[in-house]
Amino acid sequence: MRRLDKGVPLRAAMAAAGLDIPTLAAKTGLSKTLIGFTVGKGRSARENCSDRTAELIAKALEVEVDALFEVVNFTLTESTSTRGTRILASRSPLPDRLMDQQELARFLKKSSTWIDRQIRMNPEWPGLIYAGRARRFDPYAVVDGLRPERTSA
Repeated sequence: MRRLDKGVPLRAAMAAAGLDIPTLAAKTGLSKTLIGFTVGKGRSARENCSDRTAELIAKALEVEVDALFEVVNFTLTESTSTRGTRILASRSPLPDRLMDQQELARFLKKSSTWIDRQIRMNPEWPGLIYAGRARRFDPYAVVDGLRPERTSA
């Protein structure tokens, strides 16, 4: 979720409820640091937070989530192709957008070491494409591969 108007409505709702950062943190069960990042307006302020964080904050402030945050849709629009992936493209079709391991880790909200472990356990990990010595990932194939398979009853 992305906070609206750089957090102005969020800070106004806190003031209206008479809450400061430590009190809001205690009321939500979140850390004071996370609340500070989410409601702040300085250099350390963050525009985005998880859906769960937004829900807890809105519930504690007794305000609708939509009044404080907006839903962020992730769309893949540009390619990160490198020279190595262009060579691979002649052998097999590649998606328009590939991610490196750090981008994929942020996208999946997992760590790079988690991705390494998954690849060690399954070298044919869905969406993994080697471009020379570098790994690239098709995010759609990775997400599809991580979904549990449905079995008919």
